[in-house]
Amino acid sequence: MNIAVVGTGYVGLVTGTCFAETGNNVTCVDIDPQKVEKLSKGIVTIYEPGLEALFERNIRQGRLSFTTDLAEGIKGATVIFLALPTPPGEDGSADLQYVLKVAEDIGPLLTDYACIVDKSTVPVGTAELVNNAIAANCNLEFDVVSNPEFLREGVAVEDFMKPDRVVVGTTSEKARKIMNELYAPMVRQGNPILFMDERSAELTKYAANSFLATKITFMNEIANLCERLGADVDEVRKGIGTDSRIGKRFLFPGIGYGGSCFPKDVQALGMASSQVDYDFRILDAVMSINKMQKRRLFDKLVEYHNGDISGKQFAAWGLAFKPYTDDIREAPALENIKLLLEAGARVRVYDPEAMENVKAIFGNDVEFASDQYDAAEGAEALLIFTEWPVFRTPDFERLKGLLQNLLILDGRNLYDPKEMKDRGFNYISIGREEIIN
Repeated sequence: MNIAVVGTGYVGLVTGTCFAETGNNVTCVDIDPQKVEKLSKGIVTIYEPGLEALFERNIRQGRLSFTTDLAEGIKGATVIFLALPTPPGEDGSADLQYVLKVAEDIGPLLTDYACIVDKSTVPVGTAELVNNAIAANCNLEFDVVSNPEFLREGVAVEDFMKPDRVVVGTTSEKARKIMNELYAPMVRQGNPILFMDERSAELTKYAANSFLATKITFMNEIANLCERLGADVDEVRKGIGTDSRIGKRFLFPGIGYGGSCFPKDVQALGMASSQVDYDFRILDAVMSINKMQKRRLFDKLVEYHNGDISGKQFAAWGLAFKPYTDDIREAPALENIKLLLEAGARVRVYDPEAMENVKAIFGNDVEFASDQYDAAEGAEALLIFTEWPVFRTPDFERLKGLLQNLLILDGRNLYDPKEMKDRGFNYISIGREEIIN
């Protein structure tokens, strides 16, 4: 099948590469000529484990190509995916200007039937807006389909190639057959392609992400309560996670959720609710709690130092919002670094992938280390913001020789408090006993 993917950001590049891997001819379109030049030369412009090998193979075998010319990109395409940014506007609602502009441009360029697919996360009713924008400049038959993505950064290739489910919103039998054929290679193990109407598909994406954000937030509240009651959140987590009605996933407490999806989608669903006069109160609570949770480690640090950290140097491990990505959007580390700098502290950081992105924000206000031990040298305390595997089993004896004060504040609960006590560290985590030697 001939496929066009408009937009080569995170979703677009993974989508295009994976569809090429299943034998389709894919042309990706982007307005950024420098990005298109890099991609055409075989240079992957995002960090995602497993993507590079598929990307290089499909370019080499001629199934994956790139262009800045929309007309060239969609020529002969049976399916045109719109994988464009939908950033939050000032009021929190999703900004559809990029999606609708491309829809307007596609209309006069169509020469035959095409299935136009909203792959971006978009508000309920967007399929109708896209349909109207195309129809205003096109007399040919076409269909607009909602096909939200459910890709987790760090395992996006696996999620795409072996999805839990594929959600397709369409009332067109022709579009249904095309989408079924397109996704058939991904669901050979029996996972479903769920066909529904367009509005239900659009709401499904927001509902899924908002529910997961709520689950995380609930566990963070339980963790904060554990600290006051003298309970251990790890034991509570195991106790409820073995209940099949609840499940084990998304029960790990920490310093809040970040990334490109959860914050934006919770906010957008809340705004969409208010626009139809529905007070979605639980979402307001989720957003408020998550904002406070992000600074939880900073508050613990200031409390430990009796309210004054001015002039002190601190080490930070982890900058990305989660491991296996260089994505720092809404990352808790950024909020904490900002607070540390505002309090007059000095910060030396390390992350396996995200340091260049952070450097673009903080510049010389932050020191960038060559590795995690370099970051820790001379620090009054070590703060852990991201649970990269390289941080899980550090050389603690080496750390003892580097840190000025044997204090670790762990926002991801990587270590066992009892073991940290035996090692001689002061150890503060989330929802568990504080170890102060």
